[in-house]
Amino acid sequence: MSQETEFIPYIVKPREDTGLYNAKFGIWLFLASEVMLFGSLFSAYILLRVGSFTWPVQSDIQNVPIGAINSVVLLSSSIFFIRAWVALKADDIAKYKKFMYLVILFAFIFLSLKGVEYYQHFSHHEYPKTSVFLAIYFLMTGLHALHIIGGILVNSYYVGPGLYLRDQNKQWFINRVEVAGLYWHFVDLVWIFLFSTLYLL
Repeated sequence: MSQETEFIPYIVKPREDTGLYNAKFGIWLFLASEVMLFGSLFSAYILLRVGSFTWPVQSDIQNVPIGAINSVVLLSSSIFFIRAWVALKADDIAKYKKFMYLVILFAFIFLSLKGVEYYQHFSHHEYPKTSVFLAIYFLMTGLHALHIIGGILVNSYYVGPGLYLRDQNKQWFINRVEVAGLYWHFVDLVWIFLFSTLYLL
């Protein structure tokens, strides 16, 4: 990081008005917009279900065990991310890399299991193209999967080619990893709501 960048206000230190450094303030604003995005989709789900004359028993259509396993997978990845961030703050780069690689690995496991579910829907059900429930299911889980992919890309950068940024400004890099962690925890939280709504209700 250049010396000029280091003098940008609140790039590392918290702002006086919010108590947050710039990147953390920015990610909270971004996550607020994400809450509105997914909130609108959950609202659409409720309206479609209430306004529908018939609605399938979701647990009969969904693979609840795979969904439950995926919930454990994502929650575990959040724990790994916290461990990685703590290791980074302690300058234990080897442990940081180990836990970040586990985060990425578990993200791929999640996507693989989700792919299995998608395959089952299209190969074993006769109405994936005409079911209102499956339409909203694919929309919501597909958008969530795109968020997972985005998280994989960011996390891969911070544990790979972007790691050199730590040598230029250690606290700046720690803050950026913390911001990526907040995004990752949000994505995991969204999945808990998706699993509860689309599998168990």
